[in-house]
Amino acid sequence: MPTVTRIEPTKSEGLIQKLRCAAYCRVSSNSEDQLHSYAAQLRYYREKINGSETEELADIYADEGITGTCENKRNEFKRLIKDCKRGKIDRIYTKSISRFARNTKECLKNLRLLKELGISVFFEKENIDTAKVSDEMMITIMGGLAQEESTSISKNLRWSIQKRMKDGTYEAPSVPFGYDKINGELVVNENESEIVRNIFDRYLSGEGITKIADTLNREGIKTKSNNKWGITTILYILTNEKYTGNSILQKKYSTDTLPVRLLVNNGDRPKYYVTETHKPIISQEVFDSVRRLLNQRKKAHKKSQFKSVLTSFVKCGYCGSSYRRKRQNNKWIWICKKHDTGADLCEAKSVDEEIIKQAFIRLCNKLILHHREILLPLQRALQELNAKKFSGNTKILDIRRDMAGLKEQKHVIARLRTKGFLDEQKYNEQLTALDSKFSRLERELNKLSRADDEDETLEHLDILIDCIEQKSVMTDFDEELFGTVVEKIIVRNKTLEFNLISGMKLKENFETPT
Repeated sequence: MPTVTRIEPTKSEGLIQKLRCAAYCRVSSNSEDQLHSYAAQLRYYREKINGSETEELADIYADEGITGTCENKRNEFKRLIKDCKRGKIDRIYTKSISRFARNTKECLKNLRLLKELGISVFFEKENIDTAKVSDEMMITIMGGLAQEESTSISKNLRWSIQKRMKDGTYEAPSVPFGYDKINGELVVNENESEIVRNIFDRYLSGEGITKIADTLNREGIKTKSNNKWGITTILYILTNEKYTGNSILQKKYSTDTLPVRLLVNNGDRPKYYVTETHKPIISQEVFDSVRRLLNQRKKAHKKSQFKSVLTSFVKCGYCGSSYRRKRQNNKWIWICKKHDTGADLCEAKSVDEEIIKQAFIRLCNKLILHHREILLPLQRALQELNAKKFSGNTKILDIRRDMAGLKEQKHVIARLRTKGFLDEQKYNEQLTALDSKFSRLERELNKLSRADDEDETLEHLDILIDCIEQKSVMTDFDEELFGTVVEKIIVRNKTLEFNLISGMKLKENFETPT
């Protein structure tokens, strides 16, 4: 007769496991009123969730002074999604759909992702709970309304800016190096203007842009934002017409659709050339001479026709040297640099470029057809591992709560100063003390977060899966995809080992190395 043994449950039947809840707050302006709203939201959610018998506070994620039209600008929102993928959160509370996102596409994309992870979102203003499947249609409608509202506001702002550009009354928000902005006017900064003239003189005398930047850095001269000089900064000065006392308006423009993107105006929109908007630092003749010299050097330094997307990716599996590209028998080949110097220095053989490209196409097609069996199980395993790793890490949460509290205190004293209850000296003293505490916590958080960054593999795997899922079976070599997912290729014997960004190493055989 069979023997039955009762296995007792490991968890107490009476113990209720609390939902780990997070709150997401956002204000879209740095004004005092909006910052007060931000502090109020933090306080509200802290009290709401901490007082619950069925829920516990996992964390509060708060973006301040950030637009909601594009999630790339919201660091705290990205941290929220990242923690959801790690399995640290069960439910999210947010004030309204417009606080969560003003872009319907991104809103639905993130909500579907959260639903797949088993995480619900509750929008308090609209009283919508994504735990109910039928609410997606309502979210689409409300998200569309929020997007329309944001688009309308954006159009009104653009119309106002366009009108001021046509009238010649538009004031550029940025102040170029060499000028200060006083009472809305650009005024020459004597110390910085000397450096600007020096940059133009050096370039006309034959110095290259890199050498000019190196010289300024060696002399200890800083940019307006107190950074080191680089090629881009020097080039921006040499091509900025503002140094002649004139202004070209609408060099860039914002797109009409969400998410709003800032694009270079290459004739898509009208530009406005306004003369004598401020005092010049250099003459028009010097500026024109520099422009001619820049064009001459640009033509002389065009990208080499031998440049390839594979450059710096192909490595030797024997000696570790990089492979270089060579033209041989009317085709491109890749050969180990050491072997190319002397065949006795390395035994590696050369490989046709077309063979490398075809091997990458085969590898991608295998992943496209079988990514559900290859990549998704690995993704789930890493997510489970991270969830276990971070489940007991309460110190990071405590520090983030303390930092949120300090932010709230800063908003409070800012409001007290605005209302006249706190004089400037007391305000500065308290602000300095709060900043000091915040910096200390930030340093402590950075130390603890080093382990938190170990899940970079999972992030890279997410990128790889996103890229693969968007592709159909490939017949041609995709340079953009190659540059995104491949870290290096190791050539050994008759195999090409593709090292992908997720840490995966996949091998492809080839038959005829040259």
